[in-house]
Amino acid sequence: MIRGWYTAASGMNAQQHRLDAISNNLANVDTTSYKRDISVSKNFPELLLRRMEDDGVYKNPFGSADVAPIIGKIGLGVEMNEFFTDFSQGSFKPTGGDADMALEGKGFFAVETPYGERYTRNGNFTLGVEGYLMTKEGYPVLGENGRLFLQDTKFTINKDGEIWVRPIENTDADPVMLDRIRLVHFENDRFISKQGSSLYKDTEVSGPALPAEGRDRPRVTQGFIETSNINVVNEMVQMIEVNRAYEANQKTIQAGDTMMSKLWSEVVRMR
Repeated sequence: MIRGWYTAASGMNAQQHRLDAISNNLANVDTTSYKRDISVSKNFPELLLRRMEDDGVYKNPFGSADVAPIIGKIGLGVEMNEFFTDFSQGSFKPTGGDADMALEGKGFFAVETPYGERYTRNGNFTLGVEGYLMTKEGYPVLGENGRLFLQDTKFTINKDGEIWVRPIENTDADPVMLDRIRLVHFENDRFISKQGSSLYKDTEVSGPALPAEGRDRPRVTQGFIETSNINVVNEMVQMIEVNRAYEANQKTIQAGDTMMSKLWSEVVRMR
């Protein structure tokens, strides 16, 4: 019974982690380019049960064998293993803004922050007061040659991320290529770390950011942003599953507590 308490408690703890992930997903359903988190659990090692009364060894012409029959296995509970980020593509939402961009395929924009270079898929950019292309939080977006200065220009961005500019005073002039947006990818993007404000940071497991070229380079679509990849209906169904699993583990603990109370009361009465 005591072992059952710990097993059920570990199940409740795992379901609590799942509920935290689902709640966070639902809270960010309208966050641009948000990627859903999934709580991954793993089993503790299982025990193999045998019947003790028949334990022994019998001889036969071909050697010996254990006569203790195997009853089955018993689980010892679960634990939270990791929070896995699902980087599946979100849908595109038109904005009409020249500074807005969406990425089609795996990859990230590079952003300059006071803490070093960070990465994002949130292409809801704007022109800052100093004329540089920036995130909503005020972090400069990086091109392959550094910051992107776009003040007093009419600019267009093609699918490869090349920025072509014309002076506002003379929009009939031939466009000039200013720079190309720096896009990166990771060997193991599953293991990059969320930093808040739609930013990600590389880790030892994910490996450093690599320039996205050729087939590894996502396509850039100007005038659109990527929505979150969260399906509200699926998240609500999973929340119901979590609540039922939590209640089942809770009832297991209550049943074990009832049996233990009866055991102690019967023992005291017999004495």
